[in-house]
Amino acid sequence: MKKDEYWMRYAINMANIAFKEGEVPVGALLVKNNKIIGKGWNRSISQNDPSAHAEIIAIREAGKTLKNYRLLNTTLYVTLEPCTMCAGALVHSRIERLVYGIDDMKTGAVQSVLNVLNYSGINHKIKLTKGVLSKECLSLLNDFFYLVRKSKII
Repeated sequence: MKKDEYWMRYAINMANIAFKEGEVPVGALLVKNNKIIGKGWNRSISQNDPSAHAEIIAIREAGKTLKNYRLLNTTLYVTLEPCTMCAGALVHSRIERLVYGIDDMKTGAVQSVLNVLNYSGINHKIKLTKGVLSKECLSLLNDFFYLVRKSKII
């Protein structure tokens, strides 16, 4: 658990970058052999790209780092439960393990709304750990959306 908390703190730092850029504060990183091979934060607004989620950016960077789209023996750390698009990318990239901070009760596709990772037709299974540093992850999102409602950002 200490290792998961260490890496989740790094993902939270990525989410803080998104926050400062006026993006929904979600951060992600891919780790292999105790080294970061890809990292990202949400950039959908700044890049005018609906696929520029933190997870997708981290997966793209990791693929370039490894020179392979198969990200075997890796762990993805992300502050918020992945959506359908991101959950599908996890499966296709063959990520071994997913660790996330908080459930997404609106668009979560790992357990909350949908369960993409456990669909019987999926040919790759991903180990799951959730709730790591959940208070910190939730606080960041709550602070962001409080400011959005007060019209101070986006």
